[in-house]
Amino acid sequence: MSTLVSPLATLGAIRRRTTTLALLLTMVAAALVGPSVVAPRLTDSASAAVYGSCTVSRCADARTARSGWSAKGFPTSRGWYSWSGGLSNFAGGQFYNYEGQLPTNATYYEYDVYPRTQGAARDAYRIVVNRSTGATWFSPNHYTDFYRL
Repeated sequence: MSTLVSPLATLGAIRRRTTTLALLLTMVAAALVGPSVVAPRLTDSASAAVYGSCTVSRCADARTARSGWSAKGFPTSRGWYSWSGGLSNFAGGQFYNYEGQLPTNATYYEYDVYPRTQGAARDAYRIVVNRSTGATWFSPNHYTDFYRL
């Protein structure tokens, strides 16, 4: 019997293995040739940029989405939620911060910015929220960059 694995779970596992392998190779290279010669660069996602404020287009949309999700109590369950205008929006569940772009030792949840017809394809625009502190980041490119709202 075969086991079905979601593509997102597989991608997360690949990212973790790639990051771990890159770190291991960097450490081995540093041991062989000296740490000052080897500049660690883990993965593209590990080198995500994190900004202290939101200065890009669509920040206002991200703030509006944050207000909508806040009104719903920032649900933690992954799935579709009713939105205004007869549309739905998707909460992605826990964001694990595997690459450590955001402050560590926190639990984050991800939410789509733009509502759509339930079941429609999702775009790359997300907000990530630390429910304990309310700190929110906007990612216009599916976790390549983060802008603090």
